[in-house]
Amino acid sequence: MHNASVSVPPNTFSPEIARRIIHIQILTLIWMSVEATVSLGAAWTARSPALLGFGGDSAIELLSAAVVLWRFRSPSRGDHAEQRAARIACGLLFVLAAFVALSSVLALLGHVETRSSPIGIVVLIFAAVVMPWLTKQKRRLSAATGSAALRADAAESAVCGYLALTALTGLVVNSIWDVSWQTPSPPWHYCH
Repeated sequence: MHNASVSVPPNTFSPEIARRIIHIQILTLIWMSVEATVSLGAAWTARSPALLGFGGDSAIELLSAAVVLWRFRSPSRGDHAEQRAARIACGLLFVLAAFVALSSVLALLGHVETRSSPIGIVVLIFAAVVMPWLTKQKRRLSAATGSAALRADAAESAVCGYLALTALTGLVVNSIWDVSWQTPSPPWHYCH
């Protein structure tokens, strides 16, 4: 019986795998830079909590991709580099979870009139396609290397993909039916 959870000791992977990881991380850095810039700009323009949360996620994932790239640029750095990169990437995963939770709570408590954002919808469509592919590649490579840092980075890519789908659904519903995802005004607002 094949055990899929067998871990490969760090730094025992081939130069070809290291090269593939570097390429996927460079692609991630480029995409996350575009995604963060466009979604945060669209969030500002449309006053969209969904795009703000997504843009913040993209910025955190950009940092994680940079850490993993640093880790695999010089695989000879040893287990210490893997441990440090894993701690940072896992810490960023917790920061991401806290950011998503905080932005969700603030969106629910706030009373913001959002506007439609065609550019936000476009970037979310691309992210909904690109992020699952990146996640799959990173998971394969983390299994081949046993890298906890790359595994955490893959988890962040998966979260980004889910956030893209969630935010996309909200923005499309808002664009088509002019429905905002916000809490109603407090009851005392209606008592004059």
